[in-house]
Amino acid sequence: MTSGPGYGKHPEHRVAVRPAGVRVRVRANGEVIADTRDAILLEETGYRPVYYIPRKDVRMERLLRSSRESYCPYKGRAYYYSLAGGAENAAWTYEDPYDEVRVIRELLAFYPHKVDSIEEGL
Repeated sequence: MTSGPGYGKHPEHRVAVRPAGVRVRVRANGEVIADTRDAILLEETGYRPVYYIPRKDVRMERLLRSSRESYCPYKGRAYYYSLAGGAENAAWTYEDPYDEVRVIRELLAFYPHKVDSIEEGL
C-alpha cells in the first residue's frame, strides 16, 4: 500500500471520492469530448469539486499527451493532456494515485476554464 504523505502531515485536509451519480458531459471546441454516467466526484479541502471521467467515455483521439507533470501529496503524480487544436493542458490524470484515491486511477478530469462546458445531471 502506498499512502499519500500529505495525509499524515495535514490530517485536517480532506479528500473524498464517490460515484457522482449523475451524467457528466464535457464540450470543447464545439463538440462533445466526454459523456459518462460513471464519473467519480472528488471533493478536496480548499478546491472546487472535480469530476473524474473514465477514459472509455472520453474521445481520447481528441486529446494529446502533454509533457507537463505535477505532484500532489494527497493524490500523487498528475499527467496532462491538451485538446487537439485547442487549449493546452486542459485535462489531467493520475496513472498511479495513492491508495486513498485509487478509484481515480487513469480517469480524466478537465479544467472548466479550458473547455466550453462541463454539464452535470443531464
